[in-house]
Amino acid sequence: MKPTIIRTIPRADAETIRTLGDLGVATVHEAQGRTGLMRPYLRPIYAAARVAGSAITVSCQAGDNLMIHASLELCRDGDVLVVTTTAESTDGMFGELLAVSSRARGVVGLVIDAGVRDVTDITAMSFPVWAKAISAQGTVKATAGSVNIPVVCAGAIVRAGDVIVGDADGVVVVPRAAAAEVARLGTERVAKEQKSRERLRQGELGLDMYGWRAKLAELGVRYVDEEQ
Repeated sequence: MKPTIIRTIPRADAETIRTLGDLGVATVHEAQGRTGLMRPYLRPIYAAARVAGSAITVSCQAGDNLMIHASLELCRDGDVLVVTTTAESTDGMFGELLAVSSRARGVVGLVIDAGVRDVTDITAMSFPVWAKAISAQGTVKATAGSVNIPVVCAGAIVRAGDVIVGDADGVVVVPRAAAAEVARLGTERVAKEQKSRERLRQGELGLDMYGWRAKLAELGVRYVDEEQ
């Protein structure tokens, strides 16, 4: 497609985004039917990194970060940059200066299906980043790309304005239109899990609590005191 920058996008409301961030990746993933999870090769550059915000999508040529710079003009407080490349890349396409500029524009984190550099400085800023690789390999600014078009990032479809949640478990994408419902379902799931946690803490087995003994029987599992 022709290189395109879409200036205005819809976003989920701030309270819904906050709730999804508090729930975390694992709970959100389960609450939306185990969908939207990015591939596990995307890792946070520091263990305590957490983020929840609206996606600003960026499609770049491999080894060229021009469109990341172009995307910052469109960012608002609470946005998350989601960067993909048109061919596989591990080049360090985002560094400390871009992190400084991103933070000044209200960006709260980065998800990039490529490499990142200057990780010591970015970590010192407590700027959350999930990346495929860490690489000092520099980039050029020579090729046009697109901003706020639908992209595939680490195997997940992301549309501008979708909610991005990231933590130590990885990154999950919540479609903007479903965000409020997923937040509700996730909150209910947390309450249910708390009751289960108390029962497990008292020593009750999951086999009994969840009725899985019947499943074992259905699968033909037999109990013996000693194998003959």
